[in-house]
Amino acid sequence: MNTKKRIFISSVQKELELERAAVAGLISTDPFLHQHCTAVLFEKEPPPPHPASRPYLESLRGCAVYVLLIANEYGHPDGDISATHHEYRLAQELQLPTIVFIKGATDAGRSEETHELIKEIKRAGHTYKRFHDREDLKPEMLRALMRTLADEFGLQATGAEVDEGEHQIEAASAFETAVLSDVTVASLDQDLIAAFNQRVNAGETDHAGLSAAEALHARGLAIRGDAPDIFLTTAAAFVLFGTHPAHRYPQCEILVDAYDEIRITGRPKGQFNINAPLPHALEQVLKFIDDHTFHPRRVVGLNNIRLDEYPVAALREALLNAVAHRSYDDAARKVFAHIFRDRIEIASPGYPLKPLTLAKLRKGGYRPCSRNPLIAQTLATLDKMEQRGSGIARMRDAMLDHGLNEPKLDQQDGFFVVTLPGPDGNYDRIKTPTTVAGSITPAIEARLNERQQKMVTLLVTGEALTSRRCESEFGITRDTAARDFALLLELGIAEKQGKGRSIRYVLAQPLIVR
Repeated sequence: MNTKKRIFISSVQKELELERAAVAGLISTDPFLHQHCTAVLFEKEPPPPHPASRPYLESLRGCAVYVLLIANEYGHPDGDISATHHEYRLAQELQLPTIVFIKGATDAGRSEETHELIKEIKRAGHTYKRFHDREDLKPEMLRALMRTLADEFGLQATGAEVDEGEHQIEAASAFETAVLSDVTVASLDQDLIAAFNQRVNAGETDHAGLSAAEALHARGLAIRGDAPDIFLTTAAAFVLFGTHPAHRYPQCEILVDAYDEIRITGRPKGQFNINAPLPHALEQVLKFIDDHTFHPRRVVGLNNIRLDEYPVAALREALLNAVAHRSYDDAARKVFAHIFRDRIEIASPGYPLKPLTLAKLRKGGYRPCSRNPLIAQTLATLDKMEQRGSGIARMRDAMLDHGLNEPKLDQQDGFFVVTLPGPDGNYDRIKTPTTVAGSITPAIEARLNERQQKMVTLLVTGEALTSRRCESEFGITRDTAARDFALLLELGIAEKQGKGRSIRYVLAQPLIVR
């Protein structure tokens, strides 16, 4: 059961759209807030002269905390008062903890109705804080939310969690929150944002039923445009889901080269410039590495196993760190991966953020921090990465478990470089995975006679078997061949294809071990 506290963010929608997105993004990316809260933004402010039935109030009824942002505008009336004013009054009726922030150092320029709303807030005994823009709003909002969670619900952040949240705000790049006024969510990769929406809906019941665009909006990745169904993307959403993000941001291109030597030469054996949404780009890099590295085969029992020269888990972790934590403000540098005869180097622009150092990363146990919390959190939502500060340790373990040396971390010419040492031709040092897709356990192997084991060996190597072939090759009758195949089917080793005289048996894909 989802126990997250629902935080209702109230304001005149269009006037404070960027601030609303900033608060939603803060709640979804701060590790402590994301663990305990979810942002609720209801965007159904009624246009005059047709009053709505106030469904936004029903959404507010299920919330635990009410956050009100005020600027100059009052909003369209929904009856006698505006939708925002209705929300404030219901929050007081429900006795919800209320957090109020007012934009601007003075009250000059506010509408008369807005002045009256502020007076009502003062009469109710609520204090408020002023802010200038969304950047100075975020740290103050973080402190206010943490204080409310502690005072009202006993959810107390540790000192380390408080420091981590404040440091993340200080370290976060302004790049990913930039709004692209000419790019709508409808122009993004719809399959990817649908997958994102599915993850959001599955992980947080408060967001169930949201459209894909609304899910991006609820996570601070998009803002509403002038029309009701138009959402504009942030740079983070464009990098994550844009079909060709490097067309706008050249630094988003990933360069991958493969060499037969131990250094860069003028004659690479393969090159690939990748310009795709981040989730697809990561898979394309892994595919290129898979195509340009060696895959020795090893027979284990009845299994002919294809091994990888490098563990995919380590490669994926290094690549995710490179794209999630890089400096996107550096428009002159790109992430690159170099495949050499004896190693793979993955480099990303920008050194680790303070207080992280190479020594801390090598030692482990550090607190995670990202320049790009929206990008990192979205990749985590898509189950592409974790955000627990354990990535380097997982990478090291994957390398050692594979029989290779641990990764090397370095800083070179403005890049953070991860080097994965390879076997350099000594493939005997590569260890067989303890669990291999398609493997046959010793218990199942014990149920097979010598002839049946030979049949399985043929299946594992890609052969297709027929009754006639087995009768001829093993000198058995049709009934014996039928019994052999029946056992292989029962054990999930083989599957039958075709009908009548064209029946043949192939290795089950994926192999099911019962």
